[in-house]
Amino acid sequence: MEDKKEKKEIIREKMIERQKEAKIVRKIVFIITTVLVLVVGGIVGGGYLYIKSALEPADANNQQEKRIEIPIGSSVTDISNILEESGIIKDARIFKYYIKFKNEAGFMAGEYMLKSSMTIPEIIENLKTGMIMEEVVFKMTIPEGKQLQQIAAIIAEKTGRTEEEVFKALNDEQFIKDLMARYPDILTEEILRKDIKYPLEGYLFPATYPFYKENPTIQEIVYTMLDKTKEVISNYRGQMETLEYTPHKLLTMSSLIEEEATEQVDRDTIASVFYNRIEVGMPLQTDPTVLYAQGEHKSRVLYKDLEIDSPYNTYKYPGLTPGPIANAGVTSIEAALNPADTDYLYFLATGSGEVLFSTTLDEHNQKKAQHITNQ
Repeated sequence: MEDKKEKKEIIREKMIERQKEAKIVRKIVFIITTVLVLVVGGIVGGGYLYIKSALEPADANNQQEKRIEIPIGSSVTDISNILEESGIIKDARIFKYYIKFKNEAGFMAGEYMLKSSMTIPEIIENLKTGMIMEEVVFKMTIPEGKQLQQIAAIIAEKTGRTEEEVFKALNDEQFIKDLMARYPDILTEEILRKDIKYPLEGYLFPATYPFYKENPTIQEIVYTMLDKTKEVISNYRGQMETLEYTPHKLLTMSSLIEEEATEQVDRDTIASVFYNRIEVGMPLQTDPTVLYAQGEHKSRVLYKDLEIDSPYNTYKYPGLTPGPIANAGVTSIEAALNPADTDYLYFLATGSGEVLFSTTLDEHNQKKAQHITNQ
């Protein structure tokens, strides 16, 4: 009996000891959990307060204006660093993230008078609306539908360089790689495919560009044009994701529409013909691609021209060309993203600039016989 009592007492003592240990463990767990919650809460709260503070004016009471220079070709990172170093904003990194979050773009180079008391939206608006102290030295207009060789000629004329010098620079391998690193959102590995004729073809957006010094470098000029391309493309990112379009595919299709369009035609209808042909496996058979393959500019394409063996010849090879064949404007880009809903498979440009659309080959041939002189 004594042995049983002793065993029970031992068991009871062990149970009491285990209960005490369990309480201690629970206390330790509670303390650790509480500390972790406080630490995480402190980090989150501190981060929130820091970001909130960084987005406030750098010095709300300072009304003194500062002259800030934004060089041509400055990236968002460059601009953010300049503004922080000048005391206009508190944190360059937070400013850059704010711009990306708000999808802001279109900042202009030049000299600005800015104050530390300005809010972030006020600073952005100043940089976008071009409140520039510097006078425009010259403007360069790049029309829609121009090819890289033609753009090189325009740059050469405006800058006193030779066309050969400019064109060589625009196709320099190291320069292209540097541009790809600077503009990864628009210049992807697609422009380096072996069948691409010129990597920057179609990427220098048609617009009128102001320049604020007499002799900008070719690099600065290209930066300005690609900034514009990036700005335009960013407006269509949602549609591009829905259609699974890369910038390269979008600019390629847009360039074909641009080269086939006239002032009198709805480009979305031309787009519908291209998409309908691709859907049924027909080659696009568009004359401008043949001329691009030949490297020529002429008013008519002859039957013998259609035999050129080039991946850009859409009479021989189905689908899109390897890359753009010219630069395209907003109207053609929007047509590529929003084609008309038609059954057309053919179109024919008349001598007057009118474009006639047909659903069947017989109908197309009849219109061709009526409006086009046999070659």
